[in-house]
Amino acid sequence: MDKVTRLASEKGVVIFTKSSCCLCYAVNILFHELGVRPVVHEIDHDPEGREMEKALLRLGCTAPVPAVFIGGKLMGSTNEIMSLHLSGSLTQMLKPYQALS
Repeated sequence: MDKVTRLASEKGVVIFTKSSCCLCYAVNILFHELGVRPVVHEIDHDPEGREMEKALLRLGCTAPVPAVFIGGKLMGSTNEIMSLHLSGSLTQMLKPYQALS
């Protein structure tokens, strides 16, 4: 769990993904369209990936990937991110992390 929390707090927006996950891809594209360049950690390419997946579930993710952290805080997986986006809250949360055009 230490590795997950350390990686999640390294940058403003961090997404834990798997390379074959279509929902991970969709969430990543959403962030790019909102002007944010998240740090993406593909846990299936990490030797500690299985442990990281278990740690994400212990932290409260409903699904291990995608797991989105904003400002070091777990925001959730696809359902939670899409709910935040549809309510307009996600854009406000991402303002400090949006790339300058």
